[in-house]
Amino acid sequence: MSDLFDSLSDDPREAREPQVNRPRPPLAVRMRPKSLDELVGQQHLLGPGSPLRQLAENPETGLAGPASVILYGPPGIGKTTIAHVIARATDRKFVELSAITAGVKDVRRVIEQAKDDRDLRGVTTVLFLDEIHRFNKAQQDALLPGVENRVVVLVAATTENPSFSVISPLLSRSLLLTLRPLTDGDLSTLLERAVSDERGFNDQVILEEEQRDAIVRLAQGDARRSLTVLEAAGAVAWNAAGAGVAPPVQITADHVQLAMDQAVQRYDKDGDQHYDIISAFIKSIRGSDVDAALHYLARMLSAGEDPRFIARRLMISASEDIGMADPTALPVAVAVAQSVQLTGMPEARIMLGQAAVHLATAPKSNASYNAINAALADVSEGKGSLVPDHLRDAHYPGAKQLGHGVGYIYAHDAPHSIATQQYLPDDLLGTDYYTPTENGAEKGIKARLARLREIVRGKDRQRSKPKR
Repeated sequence: MSDLFDSLSDDPREAREPQVNRPRPPLAVRMRPKSLDELVGQQHLLGPGSPLRQLAENPETGLAGPASVILYGPPGIGKTTIAHVIARATDRKFVELSAITAGVKDVRRVIEQAKDDRDLRGVTTVLFLDEIHRFNKAQQDALLPGVENRVVVLVAATTENPSFSVISPLLSRSLLLTLRPLTDGDLSTLLERAVSDERGFNDQVILEEEQRDAIVRLAQGDARRSLTVLEAAGAVAWNAAGAGVAPPVQITADHVQLAMDQAVQRYDKDGDQHYDIISAFIKSIRGSDVDAALHYLARMLSAGEDPRFIARRLMISASEDIGMADPTALPVAVAVAQSVQLTGMPEARIMLGQAAVHLATAPKSNASYNAINAALADVSEGKGSLVPDHLRDAHYPGAKQLGHGVGYIYAHDAPHSIATQQYLPDDLLGTDYYTPTENGAEKGIKARLARLREIVRGKDRQRSKPKR
């Protein structure tokens, strides 16, 4: 297999240099597009005259000099590739730093050198900073002078939402470009190109549709991962074929399986995926799509999400989205949370699955959720005068002389244990916070509540004066 890779070099200098112990770059690096026209996906950023195309092809046209950009999107969709394409513009120097290993000193050193290159040699420096979200505020501040004065063209890449992970001054001085996940068709195009292109396998392997689709499925929208799996599968195929076998060799399902035996979920517990997937999970339960809820639950569990976090969100959903339409939803969610604490994974998946099914298929009502929010809103606006005298605490000496508790009607002394008397403060009389729906158990509550309010407030819904 090494002979195959050595024979496919795309650098003419390598033909004149010794090949011993010189491993080729990974397939994903070799197949990196050299121009925007070779880029797969991201067509929404590549239209004629778009900022990205101007920056990569006509850096001094339409912009007041080269502009800095922040590329935001999941891993493996072309952020580094775009940075390299931008750097290929005439007379540009490319410097790559990773926020994982670089610090303020490294940034300042690049900016100082960029000043010299600009002033003495007329060369523009492109600084590609990967994982910029890992820089703290002070480290990001160090970039500002170079970006503001356009000493460097900053191309920053991040998988985290820049609104939360990049400081505002840096955002305001840069173009924010959001990259979209690659489709299965995009990945298929990349794999087919890698098989046939001289930078890749140069038709030395055969990848049939079934195996190609399997790699696409395993890659989960990540171009780098798809090419890495293809390269590993090709190596397995050549090793299995043995020496002396003439190309091309067939990549089989077994070769792909050996290269990567399961899809790696794109998920991080502290980033966008953590919030996006739990959001989709709760919204699927709210929308009564049990299958979608189970899908997102499986994605979280497969990625190693804390099952206690999921259980907490289920308890919230049971009260916020189901409430009194199914009064059993909250007790079930609480019982599941306790069970998760007692058992842990992998058994906790069973209880979480049961809770997800129960909540997704339950009738829905946010009436109690809206009711407490409305009551809190009134309190925050200063509504709610003094507690009526007859409801005040009368268990201390002198309370009755103040009128506290006088005229209070003990509810159990009234018919059906419902007394007609004032409970709300004077300025909130007649306020209805809770409005039941017609869904599930709340349908019966709605009729009962109407009768309760009639009795408590009096049929004419006027203030009931307590007896003195």
